[in-house]
Formats: sequence, C-alpha cells, structure tokens
Amino acid sequence: MDAHALPAPRFTLRQLHYFAAVARCGQISSAAAEVGLSQSAMTLAVAELERLLGAPLLERGRSGVALTAEGLVFLQHAHAVLQTADEAAKLPFKRQAELSGRVELAATYTVLGYFLLPALARFKQLHPRVQVDLVELPRPEIEQRLHAGRLQVGALLLSNLEQSAGLQLRVLARSRRQLWVAGDHPLAALGSVPWQALAAQPYILLQVDEGERNALAWWQATGGQPAGFIRTSSMEALREMVALGLGVTILSDMVFRPWSLDGRRIRALPLDTHLPVMEIGLAWPAVAAEDPCVDALQDFLGRAFGAPAAAISSA
Repeated sequence: MDAHALPAPRFTLRQLHYFAAVARCGQISSAAAEVGLSQSAMTLAVAELERLLGAPLLERGRSGVALTAEGLVFLQHAHAVLQTADEAAKLPFKRQAELSGRVELAATYTVLGYFLLPALARFKQLHPRVQVDLVELPRPEIEQRLHAGRLQVGALLLSNLEQSAGLQLRVLARSRRQLWVAGDHPLAALGSVPWQALAAQPYILLQVDEGERNALAWWQATGGQPAGFIRTSSMEALREMVALGLGVTILSDMVFRPWSLDGRRIRALPLDTHLPVMEIGLAWPAVAAEDPCVDALQDFLGRAFGAPAAAISSA
C-alpha cells in the first residue's frame, strides 16, 4: 500500500447532511420527511454514523431527539464540511478575489456570538479584498440606522423587529425554543414539560436581544407567574445558574450548550405550550443603491445557511 495514499473517508457527505437535518428538526421522522427519506432509513443512517465515530450523537426520547455533548461538537464540524462542499460545488470557477469594496454590517449580541462569525470568516477567505466593517449593536439601534440609511446590512433576530416596513428581510435560520434545566432537575425526567410546572421554579431572564421582553410576554399570555425572576446579561452566568439548579429558563437551540463552564450538565426539554420560533436573518433598506459587495455577502450567507434565495419585502 502506498504510504502517501489518503485514507478512505469514514463517512459520507450524505450522512452528514442527514445528521444535520435530524439535529435541526429535533425529530427523526421530520428530518426524514424533509430530505425525502423513510424514517427507518434515516434511523439506520444516523446509527451507522454513530458506529463509525464510536460515540453517541443523539439522545432519544419520547418527544424526539437531542444532541449529546459529542453530537453538538460533531455538528459544528459537520456544518463546516457541508458548507465548504457547497461552496466548492457552486463557485468552482468564479474569481472572487477580483471583487473589492466595503460592507457595513451590524449584528446583535446573540447573532454575532453564536451564529455569524464562522460564516464571515469563510466569506473573507473567498473575498479577501472585501472589507467587512463589523460592529455589535442592540436591535433598536440597528433598525434606526437601517431606516436612516446609515447602515448597509443588519444581522439580527428578525422575529424581534418592531419596524420592518421599508426593509428587505432574508431569513437565514429558524431556531426552536426549549426549556433549560439542570441535568439532575426533577423536570429533566419528563418527555415534555407542562407550562404549569414552571410556576414552582425561579425563572432566569436573559437581558440581551429582547430575551426578557419575550419571556415576560409568554408569562403574561399564560396568566401564570414563576416563583421569582433572576436577571442576568451574561450567557455564561445563566448557564451556570441553570446547571446549579438555581432556576430554569427558555432559550433557543442556537445558543444551547449541554454543559456549563464548570462542566455541569444542562438539559433542553420541549414544552407542551407553543412558543414562537426564533428567526435569524438579514435586513437592509428596501431602497438602496446596488452594491456588488453587499450582494455577494447576502448571497454567500444565504447559501452558507441553506436559506431561500428570495428576500422578503416589508416595504
């Protein structure tokens, strides 16, 4: 055997695609329907991937599946591989290096820290002569700058927009919201948590990206009240409080991690109450001069996250 020969891949792009679909949908049946596969074939494909890797990627439950710690780490690598393959297939002969210019991009705390940066790094590799002026801003200021024509593109939680009229929107991803509890919390044994069960728990409010506003609206809509509120603007402090059993919270899968900084286990559980899905995406002025650099960034981010090509006009 040639000592310099590359080893055969242990898994295929198709298996990565299936696994990413399961992680996104939270249910094998839904993921199978999304990719046009039978549920049994999808189950076998994921099980074979786990066998090849020698690690469990999913925790199976009555209401669906959740990523294990190993699954969460592997999903990040799977996304990177799939996105690289997509870029290689769609842009093999374009000369991206010829594009030059500048893009003003503002992003909110959550979108910047948990969603956008890896894709921006790949965009920079493809377009080394395009300067992206990136700044973190709260959602109201991004909206204000967009409407005033003082910002080219905003990356934010579109579901939090207050004045979408006059903006073009492009949804990049949707993320469900689930209940976070400590690994040994009594609620962790439930397949689906009834909203009434939260009334006996202290509730942790995250004071970034309208997290507090949204949670208070949910409580008001149900007519319930938790045992008390704990407020924090630190995501890591929130994780530690949840992991220590000091309270529970509801946040999106986009920011979920199964461990606190100190290595304590956190579980994400579905609720029996419908909560709005969080939408992450781009917004830009509906009336704006065409800019090839802005167009390239919007197109790249759309393809990187598998978003539909068409933008939504809110004019």
